[in-house]
Amino acid sequence: MVWPNTYPLFMSLITPFIEQEIIDQYLYDDNPRPWIIGFSGGKDSTMLLQLVWNALKKVPSELLTREVYIICNDTMVENPHIVDFINRTLANINVAASEQSMPFIVRQTMPRLEETFWVNLLGRGYPAPNNTFRWCTERLKINPTTQFIKSKIDERGEVIILLGTRSAESSNRARSIKKHAVKGQRLRKHVLPNAYVYAPIKDIETNEVWQYLQQVPPPWGGTNKELVTLYRNANSGDCPLVIDDTTPSCGQSRFGCWVCTVVKKDKSMEGLILNGEEWMYPLLDLRDELADGRNVRENREIFRRHNRFKSQEGEDETWGAYTPEYRAKILRMVLEAQKEVQETQGESLQLITHQELIAIQVIWYRDGILKYKVADIYNSIFNAHIDMSKHEEKFRQEEELLREVFTDEDEFEFIQKSLNVLKTKSLMQRKRGLSNDIENLVEEAINKKKK
Repeated sequence: MVWPNTYPLFMSLITPFIEQEIIDQYLYDDNPRPWIIGFSGGKDSTMLLQLVWNALKKVPSELLTREVYIICNDTMVENPHIVDFINRTLANINVAASEQSMPFIVRQTMPRLEETFWVNLLGRGYPAPNNTFRWCTERLKINPTTQFIKSKIDERGEVIILLGTRSAESSNRARSIKKHAVKGQRLRKHVLPNAYVYAPIKDIETNEVWQYLQQVPPPWGGTNKELVTLYRNANSGDCPLVIDDTTPSCGQSRFGCWVCTVVKKDKSMEGLILNGEEWMYPLLDLRDELADGRNVRENREIFRRHNRFKSQEGEDETWGAYTPEYRAKILRMVLEAQKEVQETQGESLQLITHQELIAIQVIWYRDGILKYKVADIYNSIFNAHIDMSKHEEKFRQEEELLREVFTDEDEFEFIQKSLNVLKTKSLMQRKRGLSNDIENLVEEAINKKKK
């Protein structure tokens, strides 16, 4: 690939300017606020991290007092090929930062158990996301990252978030550079209180990003050839680190969640498969089933008014959660896909975790789904002997005790549902929504009495 003749100018003038700007900003505060670099492993965040790293290498060691957190969010449903690449990159960054005495601290964030994709889709029956009901972004991306940022704000008062976001065009670069030359004018307010955003490469063009990455090796070792190859094979763009609902979501062709049904086609996964990653076929088939199955009427329940889901344009808005039958079907497909890919990629590759399976079973029991058992489905596929009966036995003993105390069937049903709500909230380590759930149960019991 032949790059335009503008590259020598970019390397000789623009790159040193950005590095000097980073140094000025790093040394600007009397009481250094922690830096948080949003790192997705894609081209833009990689260029950002390299520029920051190379800039700080020029700062005397005694002045490297500001902590720089490299935060990478794992949604737990990322493309496994990309996850492997990012994990190896983060491991190299950790080693190099220690060896070079750089102030970088790597942190990975993940959604809480109660907010994972599979617990919501298989456990609660949430329909696969679409453009009108994109429940995944907040739970899988925004919340984990926001929680980390807030923890640092609580510790230090304020933070500065460095993002690899770029403008679509750079025609105003000269004016922007002049503005940025003024110290203290490079930051903009973030939606979170006491958080600021700094975007050092906002005026860099796409071809300049690739030029830089091909010419400048990462300071943590190796080259960027694998990153370039990933983009070429997947014909893709990367997802930005999402820190609020103003951050644009992934485009039509992107690295990201392999289960994504917001896009019509996962061109990145299709591209990887066409370029030799044929073991991903089960993942693509499952993703396509999720995209198609959400619009099949038989897969969805008609739910009570306060548990309504938004659906595709033209659909009846009273379409509710997935039916127990469809939840069990998708769980079986997930586990069958996991078994198939593990045969070629190793058992360390998990599409769904054991903790998620337990959480799904608890939710099913709470919702009265007794026909299907997570352990039975798992054991039938993996020829295993996982036993979740101890949870069920405990529930049965409590049920017998409740029946002895509350002989009236309506009272028994109300108390049992209330306890199940409390147990689920306790397991999920999150109490938000508990009051509302109890209020709904009380209203339901009152209405039943009136009838």
